[in-house]
Amino acid sequence: MHTNTIQRTAFACALAFSAAVLAEPVKLDSGMVESVLQDGSGVTVFKGIPYAAPPVGALRWKAPMPAAAWEGPRPATEFSTACPQGGGLAQMTGEALPTLSEDCLYLNIWTTAAGTDAKQPVMVWIHGGGLTLGWGHQRGYDGTALAEQGVVLVSINYRLGALGFLAHPLLSEQGENGVSGNYGLLDQIAALKWVQRNIAGFGGDPGNVTIFGESAGGTSVQALLASPHSKGLFHRAIAQSPWLTDGNYAHLKQATPLGQSAEAQGVAWAERHFPEAESAEALRAVPMEAMNAAQQDGYSVLVTIDGDFMPDHVLETFAAGKQMDVPVMAGTNTDEGTMFMGFLPFNTPEQYATAMQAGYGEHAEAILKLYPATDQMSLVRAKNQLITDTWFAQGTRNMLAGMANVSSPAWHYHFSRRSSNPMMGSHHALEIGYAFNNLGADAKAPDKTLAAAMTRYWVQFARSGDPNVDGLPAWPAFDPATDRHLELGIEIRAGTGYRKDAVDALNAIRAERLSAAPSG
Repeated sequence: MHTNTIQRTAFACALAFSAAVLAEPVKLDSGMVESVLQDGSGVTVFKGIPYAAPPVGALRWKAPMPAAAWEGPRPATEFSTACPQGGGLAQMTGEALPTLSEDCLYLNIWTTAAGTDAKQPVMVWIHGGGLTLGWGHQRGYDGTALAEQGVVLVSINYRLGALGFLAHPLLSEQGENGVSGNYGLLDQIAALKWVQRNIAGFGGDPGNVTIFGESAGGTSVQALLASPHSKGLFHRAIAQSPWLTDGNYAHLKQATPLGQSAEAQGVAWAERHFPEAESAEALRAVPMEAMNAAQQDGYSVLVTIDGDFMPDHVLETFAAGKQMDVPVMAGTNTDEGTMFMGFLPFNTPEQYATAMQAGYGEHAEAILKLYPATDQMSLVRAKNQLITDTWFAQGTRNMLAGMANVSSPAWHYHFSRRSSNPMMGSHHALEIGYAFNNLGADAKAPDKTLAAAMTRYWVQFARSGDPNVDGLPAWPAFDPATDRHLELGIEIRAGTGYRKDAVDALNAIRAERLSAAPSG
């Protein structure tokens, strides 16, 4: 290529970029950021904005600290690194795993109103991934379609795995209020505080913030609703397939009949992988790569009931009416369990019965009656429904029932649209593409219609706390007495009593197990 041609090409590219750069950078409390307008959409995406200081070195396993200030406009045109994790989610979604770093506390913003006083409703997305995987800029979380409907969409990273949730006596001794764990959830609090301070510059209304998340993001939404640290930081909440089991909550120092304390589990894990680390400083000195490898080798993430961020189990908080009094929308998919059946290590009805006896003891017969399996086909159905109910539907219904104890309304949905894979059905996380309206140009007409409807419901809820919107089927509010929900499928219609009998039976079993033996 001739020199003149190269110069002309470079000049044209520079002109195109300069024309796209925002004329007025957005001013934050830590500096200014600028980005470029997406072609044809009217949406500007601000990528990789730090909302807290890198939690590295002495700040590992500490509450997040403020981000350092900078001078001059900071380009917000590239997504950040992701928090340390394994490659499982990237392999499942077919995406490239981003560069990993403990310096990962960044957020992204999609908006059509930067630099104005539009006061659009704000939606803050909390990604899923079992509190061990994921990042805020995964392909399916593109916020363009939501921003086009008049919201400011924020997605965040937060610390994962042991780096985000390790509870340990050595850390508790140095922690604020004598506790440890929940660092990833404290990151989410820091991001919400950042939104309160800065979102007006992007055209958002800090007085109208909706948090929403799926799976472990739904777990996070539940936890934030139950935490006193959240007061005033958001005004509505959407929990999509919140993951809540007897195993992903634990008291900091006290065991229960359902499991060891969070500190005891943390000590066992640390001693197994880093027996030479006999101080908090030594644990903090473990290289990230070694820590990341260890947290992929059997680390069980827990939300810690610490008496500070999390005063009680989330379901006890809702049962007592002590959660945040804000409108809540929550629901699950028909076949949540199909994605996770490999986690149940039995392949025959006989092995299934043995596993239930080991796990549920005297209540095994009741479980086998709820989820019967006499052959391979019925075993597949039993595994799917057992996971769907015990990991997702039970916690969701109990949370919604607890909303009767506060003044704000609740809204229940059931997502039933089946995927193109007959073995997966209406699987876990399938609804995300519909809620974000990110199905792609080759989606079938019924799916495009459902996605357009769901996005309108979600945005209307963010605007008003009530998802009902003109032109779409009415969505009845949830009340334990009437037990109404909206089915989101090939047809959108109201229904009653979704998984009620099964969840009632599971609740009775859980209550008996908790009261069967003293905690120790």
